[in-house]
Amino acid sequence: MQESKTDNTVHDDEIDLIQLAKTLWEGRRSVIKTTLIFMALGLFIALFSAKEYTASTTMVPQAAEGGSKLGGSLGGLAAMAGINLGSMGGGSAIPPTLYPKIVSSIPFQKELMQTPITVEGQEKEVTFADYYLEIQKPTLLGYLKKYTIGLPGVIIKAIKGDQSTNDQLTNDKKLLSISQDEKKLIEILSAQLSIEVNDKDGYVSLSARMPEAKAAAQLAKRAQELLQQAITDFKIQKAKDQLAFVENRFSEKQKEFDAVQQKLAKFRDRNRNVSTAMAQTELERLQAEYNLVYGVYSELAKQLETQKIQVKEDTPVFTIIEPVSIPIEKSKPKRPMILVIWTFLGGIVGVGMVFGKEFLVSIKDKWSESTNDAND
Repeated sequence: MQESKTDNTVHDDEIDLIQLAKTLWEGRRSVIKTTLIFMALGLFIALFSAKEYTASTTMVPQAAEGGSKLGGSLGGLAAMAGINLGSMGGGSAIPPTLYPKIVSSIPFQKELMQTPITVEGQEKEVTFADYYLEIQKPTLLGYLKKYTIGLPGVIIKAIKGDQSTNDQLTNDKKLLSISQDEKKLIEILSAQLSIEVNDKDGYVSLSARMPEAKAAAQLAKRAQELLQQAITDFKIQKAKDQLAFVENRFSEKQKEFDAVQQKLAKFRDRNRNVSTAMAQTELERLQAEYNLVYGVYSELAKQLETQKIQVKEDTPVFTIIEPVSIPIEKSKPKRPMILVIWTFLGGIVGVGMVFGKEFLVSIKDKWSESTNDAND
């Protein structure tokens, strides 16, 4: 009895597979037609997609460790001069996980908009902002996307009108604001500039995409420089503030020391052969004043040299593993891949339409039979 049930199940499965194959064969024209339509659509997209080149760089940030790292002969010389390098503490460092926040910040991207790039057909370099606002034109697919999927946005923008005048409503220079054009450029930059932080291996990859190869390399290089500068400024800001303070105090004491030194020298010249008690007392007073000012001046000179060393020490070092280079091959569009994907998608859609149609017919037949049975 068990063997009979198993045979029936296998027989039913064979019948179902044969029926599926028969249905697919009967609908082969529909499958081929749908596949050809999708293939043509994929070919159209592959041919008219905008070209894109990608330039990238990889670097390893090496932040200074806490405490003084000066050693060897330089540390010995500093100790001989009476400079205590060990007492200087390093400033705070930005962890690499926050680098994407820096890249996506408004000040960073506003600075990046002014990157000069080389564009084909232009006699001289133009900025990134000028290229996308005045020179670059949408492709055929861009126009189709704008007036199909993006049509509601175009209509809403037309109804609202130009809001660029709203950017002039505030005169407070302490508040950061962006214009409509800058907002558009930030959206473009966010899509074309990417940064990847590998916490495990400790490296940072930065890449930029542009319609032209040299422009992509120039944008990636500028983004790398701005990122390094932002990290460096943050890291050494405390040391630079301390250096500026010590420099101002040293300049003040230097003038005071010069004045006291000249005053003492003039008094000695005028009273070279005088040995009165009053002259001796005045000389001792001037000498004491000179010693006091000289002590402060000498200590500030030591602190000034120490702080200069500290600024150099706190400056983070970036090891460039892979420098920016002009890409040779396009990163997009990958035409063969696009054509294969759309052809495969067309085949799937065609097969789905055939079986879907068969499924709907079977449901309709069952519904008709049930209706007839109910009427009988």
